[in-house]
Amino acid sequence: MATTTELKLALKETLESRGVLGQLKARIRAEVFNALDDQNEARPPLSHENLLVNELIREYLDFNKYRYTASVLTVESGQPELPLDRQFLANELNVVEDASARSVPLLYSLLGHFLNSGQGDKGTRLLLRRPAAPLASEKNNFSSREGNRAGEL
Repeated sequence: MATTTELKLALKETLESRGVLGQLKARIRAEVFNALDDQNEARPPLSHENLLVNELIREYLDFNKYRYTASVLTVESGQPELPLDRQFLANELNVVEDASARSVPLLYSLLGHFLNSGQGDKGTRLLLRRPAAPLASEKNNFSSREGNRAGEL
């Protein structure tokens, strides 16, 4: 007859091989986050840019089946529960997709574009500029959030 230790080890190995153990750990982390999240703390308003960036990230997370990570992103960011329409997102980003590009997240296609552009001329670089100066209140929120995160580590 197997010992308790052997049964625990067999159960752990079975859950790991099926990918269930990782899902359970992620689910527990998400539930702990939800329990600790201060619902009384006002969230900063979700800017149009953040809405688009969060949606690109959510689409990537969903595609890769990082469901619990996506659920935490949605809760923490204030992103709408329902994903934005992909065509709306593409229009907002001023991109046109062919049929093959629709099978992967927009983030993959955008990254592929930048990785493959200028293949022949490595000296050509895209100059990125800040889209708009943040408000003073946004700077304070960012600084205090970063300070809180540093204290948690």
